[in-house]
Amino acid sequence: MSRKGGGPPRKTGHLSDTQLGELSEELLRQLERLKKSMKITDEALRTVELDQTAVGRLSRMDSLQNQALSAGLREREAARLGQIVAALQRVDAGLYGTCASCGAGIPFERLFVFPEAPECASCVA
Repeated sequence: MSRKGGGPPRKTGHLSDTQLGELSEELLRQLERLKKSMKITDEALRTVELDQTAVGRLSRMDSLQNQALSAGLREREAARLGQIVAALQRVDAGLYGTCASCGAGIPFERLFVFPEAPECASCVA
């Protein structure tokens, strides 16, 4: 799977080409899943119908509560989208896997679990 930016990911210091390729593909998979999830969340955020004859009072309250939960989910999805896009930009720039705070290499194991991570575990703590 090639990235939309074109060409293979740029090699970064401590990550092998295979590791970098796997992580780039995982970021793209997560990006696509997130976009699909965001479409569903957007549908859940549609205006709640307040027609008294269509839905009972408790059902309307449930709908409003579900809409509020969906709004919170949408905020988290938007933040995650930004993290994934930033990680893909770091891949393109050849900076992926390098801690944005201290400049050390982020271990493959951390990136495998959190491929969007911009910092090593030491700097996050």
